[in-house]
Amino acid sequence: MGSATTHLIGLLLGAEEDWPTAFEALVRRLGVVRDPGGQEHSFATERVTIEPFNLRDTPRQDLVIDRLAHWYYHPREWLKKVALMDDVYLLNSPFTFQAMEKHSAYCALMRLGMHVPETVLVPYKHPVDNVRWAYTSARYNKAFDLDAVAESVGYPLFMKPFDGGAWRGVSMIRDRGDLHRAYDDSGEMLMHLQKAVDGFDVFARALTIGPETMVMNFRPDEPMHNRYAVSHDFLSPAVGAEVRTIAQTVNAFFRWEFNSCEMLVKDGVVYPIDYANACPDVAVTSLHYYFPWAMKALLKWSAFCLVTGRRARTQVDLDPWFVVADDPLLGYEARLVEYQRLADEHFDTVRYQEFCGSALPDVDEMVLEWVQSPDFDTLLASTVRSTYPAHEQEQFLAHFRGLLGMWVKDEDARLAR
Repeated sequence: MGSATTHLIGLLLGAEEDWPTAFEALVRRLGVVRDPGGQEHSFATERVTIEPFNLRDTPRQDLVIDRLAHWYYHPREWLKKVALMDDVYLLNSPFTFQAMEKHSAYCALMRLGMHVPETVLVPYKHPVDNVRWAYTSARYNKAFDLDAVAESVGYPLFMKPFDGGAWRGVSMIRDRGDLHRAYDDSGEMLMHLQKAVDGFDVFARALTIGPETMVMNFRPDEPMHNRYAVSHDFLSPAVGAEVRTIAQTVNAFFRWEFNSCEMLVKDGVVYPIDYANACPDVAVTSLHYYFPWAMKALLKWSAFCLVTGRRARTQVDLDPWFVVADDPLLGYEARLVEYQRLADEHFDTVRYQEFCGSALPDVDEMVLEWVQSPDFDTLLASTVRSTYPAHEQEQFLAHFRGLLGMWVKDEDARLAR
């Protein structure tokens, strides 16, 4: 048998240190993995730098986890090059994140029959930076009554940018005064008006990495360290399954592999409201209890893609999904079953589970040991020191140690079972 094949995982990062450091530590601990044929595979990581690149250069990386290219265009174009020319596996596809922003995502899920709240796209408040604007606007922009549009959607509603991002420009609109203030402030942002799900029962945020999804009870009005409640049964089994299917449908449809999906649940109805998140929240100081799961899922999916030689599919294939969506004989529940089947096919879910069982049998124990290690506590303490003012650091360090200690206890009990 030959020597181990080494796979290089590139990390394309913005202002992040906690999860990349954690992921790098887990990759080092993972060691050698054997594929079904007995061939050995090892892994290394590299933080990708931004520099001039020749389009014929051969990249070192076999897989890239992208956290930057949704706003920094130079590395985005590098990702396109290495995907098109070199078959580098990407988490996520820069092609669909560029074209399929939140507006397109709303349209797609409406076509698929999901309960997306009533949504209207309104023209820019202020001219875009284009010398042809005045002529085009004067000749073709149809005058409209913003108040009438808002009334047709129904108060309360949200005004938010069509492409979104980090809650930028999002406003709660309860009356005409709110409406006009927010629209006046929107400037050159292109805005949606979307009906609010007023009085919703729960806000569910589903983080999906490959075929794995963690559905969390999200409380957006709380401070960031307290937004993810540690609660395991906040949704009924049926609603929980629906939320998971919607999240995995979004990712499989758009070819996204590392994304979060936000849904509101009211009276048992699931309303998807935000599901094009190119850089989902995976900070230890916000995910806390769920942070080890996220790092483990990212590690397992990366290993699976590299060891099995999975080929990335960066372009959407609408037909299989729309065949289901447009079938008049299928009701909502039946369509969900078919969407889950398509998602499982896209992510090779059965093969992935078999791979984890055979090639990564000790990964759960390895991650549990790591979270209890001094190295992890050093990472946590360093993150707290860089995030909070000095007079709050001890308080928050104790807070996060407590939540992660709860995860350790629960994970130890789960593995013992």
